[in-house]
Amino acid sequence: MYAVFRKELADHFNSKRFIILFALAFLAAMFAIYIATQSIRGEVTASTEFIFLKIFTLSGKTLPSFLFFMSLFIPIIGIALGFDSISSEYSSGNLSRLLSQPIYRDAVINGKFLSGLTVLAIIIVSVIAIVAGLGLRTIGVPPTSEEVLRLVVFALISIAYGAFWMALAVLFSILSRKASTSMLSSIGLWIFFFFFMSMIAGAIANAQVPLDSNSTIEMITHNAEISGTIGRFSPCTLYGEAVAALLVPELASLNPALMMISTVSAGRMLTPLPFSQSLLLVWPQLVSIVALAAICFAISYIRFMREEIRSI
Repeated sequence: MYAVFRKELADHFNSKRFIILFALAFLAAMFAIYIATQSIRGEVTASTEFIFLKIFTLSGKTLPSFLFFMSLFIPIIGIALGFDSISSEYSSGNLSRLLSQPIYRDAVINGKFLSGLTVLAIIIVSVIAIVAGLGLRTIGVPPTSEEVLRLVVFALISIAYGAFWMALAVLFSILSRKASTSMLSSIGLWIFFFFFMSMIAGAIANAQVPLDSNSTIEMITHNAEISGTIGRFSPCTLYGEAVAALLVPELASLNPALMMISTVSAGRMLTPLPFSQSLLLVWPQLVSIVALAAICFAISYIRFMREEIRSI
């Protein structure tokens, strides 16, 4: 497995795909720094806590925050690293020659997945480090130990989120022996979850509990509960809730109904939650994302181990 891992890792680093993906992530970091420097002056006062984290969460008038760029680019990076991992070996005929050597099947898929996960982790950690470094130079306020812990967990959640999309792309790469079909299937599912799932959740909630100007607070909260429950079937929603609660310590709850009826705007408290409480708040989302990635990879592993491979 280590030999396959080293070979795949070298191929990733020497490919133009890695340069393009890292350039996209770097552009996201630059946009985040620009937005933060334009918006942070109006948001920060003498009593503001967790100033350093606002670099990652503030959005501008016309541009979204760094969190939005991460939620947009991480699935693209994960899919790009996994959509042809097995199908390219099928189409070129290298898989049968590779397995004719003293290499086990599980070593092939494990080595390929771990190499892609390593590249994904390097890109994510590098981008977060670039934003943190440039933000430190821009605002001149060093992060506290709790802010560093929150950023570390944020990076781990982002890696797990990217691992899910890469495992899904690997699964499609095994199910369809054409790289184009695998890529289109993965991107199509990402578009559905990212753009359409929230619309579907809202439509179902409005069909179950219609709202108008005369709606009571119970109807509004029930509508929000239905929409939030259906929306959590999307890994994009799970990731968005997890990173928002981590990087916005004032966020008191991820329950849409509680946020709706909260006396504080957007469900935020005047006193920020400690790190341990924020971690407990996002624990269900984190476990769900890791479980989805594990399930996708387990299905890929079982299918690949049982696949009939013939020489071309």
